[in-house]
Amino acid sequence: MPGSPGFDGSGIDGGLYTEITRDARHAPWLLNDTVSTWSAFGLALFAALMLTAWWLARRSDSPMMARALATPLVVAMVYGVDMVVRVAVREDRPCRSIPRSFTLESCPAPGDWSFPSGHAVIAFATAAALWLVERRLGAVAGLAAAAMGASQVWIGAHYPHDVAAGALTGVALAAPLTVLATRGAPWVERARKGRLRPLLVTAA
Repeated sequence: MPGSPGFDGSGIDGGLYTEITRDARHAPWLLNDTVSTWSAFGLALFAALMLTAWWLARRSDSPMMARALATPLVVAMVYGVDMVVRVAVREDRPCRSIPRSFTLESCPAPGDWSFPSGHAVIAFATAAALWLVERRLGAVAGLAAAAMGASQVWIGAHYPHDVAAGALTGVALAAPLTVLATRGAPWVERARKGRLRPLLVTAA
């Protein structure tokens, strides 16, 4: 049930979480505002990187375009797995398990489980998928994913192990799914000869 007690994960790395959030409590307001803004809106960067991957893939072969087109679907599928795991594990947010813990944002409602971090899952899944489409975009996404994961602990939303699990889940699932998407190359090849050609091939 959404409002029922969940698993207390503070025994895993609650001490590290407390140390990090204590640093956040005493950090300059500009740093905290920047981290909070990144946490709230940073996922938009990953969407922009996916669009960029599609745009660049117009110059690539059909297998690579198939991977680029599949990236949003891959990320959505991985996030779906994350939601299932959250409900299965039912780990309470650290702001509920650790009394008087400092957070930069209000504590999520009961039933908004903590493990794994959804932000980390999305960020690292995107990075893994983009690495298999265009390495430079993948590298940018990887750095942004690390920053997103760190922000989730800094603002007090997740334990470090939530972020680590989210990163592992994102990479472990997104990489093989993106490779599997290469099988859509024949469809892309046919589509490049039809009405969708302007969206799939760059002008000569």
